[in-house]
Amino acid sequence: MTYHPSPEYDVVGVGFGPSNLALAIALDDCTRQQRVSCRSLFVERQPHFKWHGGMLLPGSSMQISFLKDLVSLRDPTSPFTFINYLHKSGRLLDFTNCKTFYPSRIEFNDYLRWAAGQFSSLVEYGETVVAVEPVGSGQSVVALRVSTRTEDGAERVHIARNLVVAVGGVPHVPAGFRAIAGDPRVVHTSAYLESPITAALNGEAPRIAVVGGGQSAAEVTLDLSERFPNAHVDLIFRGHALKPSDSSPFVNEIFNPEYTDYFHSREESQRGAIIRSFRNTNYAVVDPELLDQLYRMTYQQRVSGTRKLALHPRSEIVGAEAGPEGIALELLNKDEDVRHRATYDAIVLATGYERSPFPAFLDPISRYVEGSGLDRDYRVQTSPAFRPRVYLQGCSETSHGLSDTLLSVLPMRAQEIMASLVATSAKQRGPEQDPQLVERVYS
Repeated sequence: MTYHPSPEYDVVGVGFGPSNLALAIALDDCTRQQRVSCRSLFVERQPHFKWHGGMLLPGSSMQISFLKDLVSLRDPTSPFTFINYLHKSGRLLDFTNCKTFYPSRIEFNDYLRWAAGQFSSLVEYGETVVAVEPVGSGQSVVALRVSTRTEDGAERVHIARNLVVAVGGVPHVPAGFRAIAGDPRVVHTSAYLESPITAALNGEAPRIAVVGGGQSAAEVTLDLSERFPNAHVDLIFRGHALKPSDSSPFVNEIFNPEYTDYFHSREESQRGAIIRSFRNTNYAVVDPELLDQLYRMTYQQRVSGTRKLALHPRSEIVGAEAGPEGIALELLNKDEDVRHRATYDAIVLATGYERSPFPAFLDPISRYVEGSGLDRDYRVQTSPAFRPRVYLQGCSETSHGLSDTLLSVLPMRAQEIMASLVATSAKQRGPEQDPQLVERVYS
């Protein structure tokens, strides 16, 4: 059989968003500071680095301090800090004059792109992982065959001693919309700015529905009102009212790295209770300043007698149908048990994301997994015969806490995974590489 061997890597990272970017920085720091290297490769399905491109709205700001960047809380002297990015960009003094800890989302995305650009030689963009399969030696699994597909349909294979998965969430589309999800008049916030939705809003007074009661829903509602001053926007959500997010200092301590230790050490029932008690930090809540903007807008409409923005609380969408006149929604007021029907030119789904605890491409190695939880260092628990280590980033909220899907713990999580990888890879390599490994991978 003819094959074209690729290099063998100590670790292959699946996805190259902020989580694996932070890991790349941690591995680079280890090489520079401790002279210990870990041969790594990252594969990313997007054609270039992009962080929430669909929601880089003009005027939108970060909700966490710039000090919670990719590395500062772990090593403020690192060349990859947000402050060094400002310095290299010639804007450090100008940013200081802004008197804020919260840069715009557009600027923070530019910071992430700047950092990612320094690792371009380690990243294969435009590659989607389709399967991760075991490579055996005797009775043991000693490596992983990572199969990918490029944008032009070509198939590639990468050999990995270890794997770090950080693929992010998948846009959640409510069941009532799945039958019409392909309609260009229906868009999830993840693709809001990149969608052709504006083509559906070329009428004199378009009608738009925003579905959801969280931060993204509020941001899109304001953005639509500014982009289309004559539009009629309905904000539809199930709660009794739009609620403020709790970012007070004592509550914010749940996002500190040491809280992860506490959370992981609790019993499963205790973890669930903790998550429920702090849901108002992250789920179905809106930044208080943004709430004030929305309220002032609705109040001014009362003053002027015009009503272009309407809020529909306690409302559940029980039917959605696409037709030539628009998208018809059937709404149920849960309190009054009253239904009404409305037709819209466009629908924006601000309905969040789904995160799989074990992505489908890992199915070929699932028989080696023992237990449903992750070790403290984010490693999947596997049988003794399975030597590779598989780490999961951003999908372990139930075992590591609410901060797992956020930016707050990126530096320390990357440090923990890096330390585990470096200690493991030296043992895995041994004095010599198995000369038959590559042939087995391709056979």
